[in-house]
Amino acid sequence: MRPASRTAAAPAILLAGAFFAAGAQAHTPLFACYGNPDDTVFCEGGFSDGSSAAGIALRILDGAGQVLVETSMPDNSEFEFEKPDGDYRVVFDAGPGHVIEIDGADIFD
Repeated sequence: MRPASRTAAAPAILLAGAFFAAGAQAHTPLFACYGNPDDTVFCEGGFSDGSSAAGIALRILDGAGQVLVETSMPDNSEFEFEKPDGDYRVVFDAGPGHVIEIDGADIFD
């Protein structure tokens, strides 16, 4: 019996690569912030595969990019803070390729 050629194995290798690449994409970060009537902002995060955002870095920056708050998402993956005066943005940083930045102007009551 003759071993399979490399050419015959190529489709199987490509199919396996596509399968694993699709699996890698399934861990998409999800993050949203909402303004509250009491001038606080509520944010919640997680991942598309249902995993928690606990421990993920969270920063609130002023309009000049200076850090106002630097913390991490708590166990319930929710965070609430007082709305800063002036321009600000919220950064959910789960690592390279998994950073979500929300401008304060896009956070509505």
